[in-house]
Amino acid sequence: MMNNETVNELMDQINTVRHLMISAGLSKGLTNDETIKYSEELDILINKYQLLALSSYAS
Repeated sequence: MMNNETVNELMDQINTVRHLMISAGLSKGLTNDETIKYSEELDILINKYQLLALSSYAS
């Protein structure tokens, strides 16, 4: 079962990084290193969330 606290923390991190990525993309461009860094970080967080969700369904 998914721990609600862990899910909430991940969702908070995902939303924070998503906002940072959007802000960097709008101000510096989509190919800027900072925008790409946030995009990669967001990918990692979303993957963690999906793995957590998958493991809870398998339990």
